[in-house]
Amino acid sequence: MSSRLFRCSCPNCQDSCCFFSEIFSFTRRKGNSCSASSCRGKVSSLVSLSSHGDYQSAYRQWISGALALPAAVYMLQDPSAEAAELERTFIAIKPDGVQRGLISEIVSRFERKGYKLVAIKLVVPSKQFAEQHYEDLKERPFFNGLCEFLSSGPVLAMVWEGQGVIKYGRKLIGATDPQNSEPGTIRGDLAIIVGRNIIHGSDGPETAKNEINLWFKPEELVNYAHNSEKWLYGK
Repeated sequence: MSSRLFRCSCPNCQDSCCFFSEIFSFTRRKGNSCSASSCRGKVSSLVSLSSHGDYQSAYRQWISGALALPAAVYMLQDPSAEAAELERTFIAIKPDGVQRGLISEIVSRFERKGYKLVAIKLVVPSKQFAEQHYEDLKERPFFNGLCEFLSSGPVLAMVWEGQGVIKYGRKLIGATDPQNSEPGTIRGDLAIIVGRNIIHGSDGPETAKNEINLWFKPEELVNYAHNSEKWLYGK
């Protein structure tokens, strides 16, 4: 299909170049591109082309490309649109998640996202240890119940690494109350009540650092390069 089908005949264009190419290169050729008002009628002419079977595929591709351009231009021009920082977070599958056989389901969600597992162990924490873990909640009326439950059976403790893993790890987990968790999140799909919400995740960089240091010794954290990283981060 010839690009002439998308040629802009607007009198304000200096070189009557291809309309799609004009949009795609407007950040480099601001002086020669059409104004929005002068080219407003061109989309309607493209719509008429979509009625012809031969042109439907190209038309859909043109629309998809045009709609994607604003986001692409924003990423190129906005210096704040940078990749999230490489970081580590603490994730624990609580006794209810372990007893229900949800370990592989939960681990696979972090793996499929692209995060890297750098530490893992199955432990039964003492109540005293659980009190250290929940120290920031010691003034809450449910503190004792939390500690008793965490120490009631095996807990799968993990450290995951990746760009933005702390914040997005919380999104994967879902809201504290499963009833408020979106479908597709771990708690939204696999839990029902807040007292049995199957998983814990660090809620910030400082918390992650403290929890990792509490649950793991430095030598238990493994530093290694994963083969998928070049495909995930383009490096």
